[in-house]
Amino acid sequence: MRVTPTFVTVANDDIELEVAVAGDGPLILCIHGWPELWYSWRHQLDHFSERGYRVAAMNVRGYGASSSPPEIDRYSLRQLCGDAAAVIDELGDGPAIVWGHDWGAPIAWNTARFHADKVRAVVGLSVPYFPVGPVSPLALYKNLHTDKGKFFYQVYFQQEAVPEAELGADSLESIRKIYYSASGDVVGVGLIGDKGVDATMLEGLVDPDPFPAWASDADLAVYADAMDASGWRGPLNRYRAQGIDAAELGSLPDPNIVQPAAFIGGALDPVRRFLSGVDLYELAHRSCDDFRGTTLIADVGHWVQQEAPQATNEALENFLNDLV
Repeated sequence: MRVTPTFVTVANDDIELEVAVAGDGPLILCIHGWPELWYSWRHQLDHFSERGYRVAAMNVRGYGASSSPPEIDRYSLRQLCGDAAAVIDELGDGPAIVWGHDWGAPIAWNTARFHADKVRAVVGLSVPYFPVGPVSPLALYKNLHTDKGKFFYQVYFQQEAVPEAELGADSLESIRKIYYSASGDVVGVGLIGDKGVDATMLEGLVDPDPFPAWASDADLAVYADAMDASGWRGPLNRYRAQGIDAAELGSLPDPNIVQPAAFIGGALDPVRRFLSGVDLYELAHRSCDDFRGTTLIADVGHWVQQEAPQATNEALENFLNDLV
């Protein structure tokens, strides 16, 4: 990183949120996914703080020095969106531009929906906006995968303590395997590779040596050290709270995003193939009333802003320019 961020703590009731901040100007809030950290936005902190924005990359609750309550119901989308809104209130001067990646994308999308006065515009990376429905996605994943004897990681994560023990036994190895398995570089079994329902998350995943150039050993250690410090339970609870989201949000009216919105994804991202026979990225516009377009970055997988920072920054900058 060329820019050294300042770290601040933002309170949302009893939750403390660690936020990396760089630059001055209109606020851009960046929200990471699983299993990541504010650090996954390091290239965007550099680029956009130098272009007249105040860029804030938060550690979602459960990660880094942010609070990590153990209860599953503390990780609902409603609560995580409240965290994002609290950061905007503390660090912004009016509504913010919000970007989210992986699980951070649903947090960003739904912050725009449920805290509309606090969000000027929104971009999702790797996960398009799909309104929360009254049935948990886990029921669909079980029908498509585990009921047919196939492993699916989100269903595996519903077991408490088991995935924590597997992933936490060697967090650095887990990070390397998970990141590689969903990247555009993968050779061998990927994130949703075909393995039996009784498999574990890391079973069959390749531990690359060397790791692709888009993340150094020092970069990977930042994530692993943070996971060792805070534990894997909080991050995994986000997957376990999907039934709570369905109950709380699934029947609410007016699901569409009304602010200017865009989507960025890697062309090789396995998220595109979560539903057999459907390209989920082709549906990115469907529930956005002011959709400004999809950017697919060739030869890139799930970690788009890390695998291809220049192309991602160009797409984000085009979006910002289109807001003027």
